[in-house]
Formats: sequence, structure tokens, C-alpha cells
Amino acid sequence: MSTPFVLLLNGSINAGKTTVARQLCHLLPHTAHVEVDDLNAFIHWMPLEESIPINLRCAVAVGRIFLEEGLNVVISYPLGDHDHQFMVDEFHGYPVHTFTLSPPLSVARSNRGARALTPWEYERIGVHYATGIATPGFGVTIDNSSQTPEETALAILSYI
Repeated sequence: MSTPFVLLLNGSINAGKTTVARQLCHLLPHTAHVEVDDLNAFIHWMPLEESIPINLRCAVAVGRIFLEEGLNVVISYPLGDHDHQFMVDEFHGYPVHTFTLSPPLSVARSNRGARALTPWEYERIGVHYATGIATPGFGVTIDNSSQTPEETALAILSYI
């Protein structure tokens, strides 16, 4: 059996991370998706900036369990430089691949699919783009605005 790996799927809110992660899990046998936003539901009352480090630590803990069971792990969340380095350091001993989905800001700020953005999400997307979440200095960046989720997933797999 080959060594399982971690795929960090970065990008702003509404970049397509969850949809592409689901496609990756469909295309890759024995792959689990850890949606960091789902972990935040356990402490929904805590301000976001306080909960992010806890949510990332929880994602690492869950990811390690999956890796120990021989599963690949896709973790999706908007990662800054510090958070990305934390994740890479915590998964030492396993291959870690990082991909950022980076559609143009106007696309990320549009209602895509069945999801309607809240005013908070709309503003947060602007913060993500202003702080470099959509164009980080790590991993591979993909403009997925003209790709289907399956095409994006296949592009990611071609790098791996």
C-alpha cells in the first residue's frame, strides 16, 4: 500500500473548495474530506479569529486519524501563510500537497450554484483577496473560474 497523503485545498470563501474536495474524494479511492468550517460548528459561539487556531488543530487531529487508517486526506479552508506552515509542520512524515483555488474576485463574490452569499461572506471574500489568501506564496494556484469542479479536481490530480 502506498503512503497516504494530505491535500490542503486553499482559497477564499466561494472559491469552490468544498465542491472540488467532494470531486477529489469521488475520483480518489480511500480519501476523506475534512471541512474545517464544519469543525467550527462545535464552538459557533466563539469569535472567528479566536476559533481558527482551534479549528485547525482539530482538523489536524482528525486528519491524522484518517492517515493512520491508510486514507488520503483533503482539508479545505482559507489558509494564510502561518496557518499553512502550521498544517505542513503538523503533518510531517506524510506528503503534503497544497492547491489554492483562485477565481477572479468578481467570480468569488458572485452567487454560484444554489448558494447565495451573505453580506458577511461578501465582505470576508474581499478580506481574503486583500490579504493574499487567493494568491499565496505556497503551493499551486489554479484559476478555476472556467473549469467544472471535475476538471479542477483532475487538474489537481495531474500535479500529484
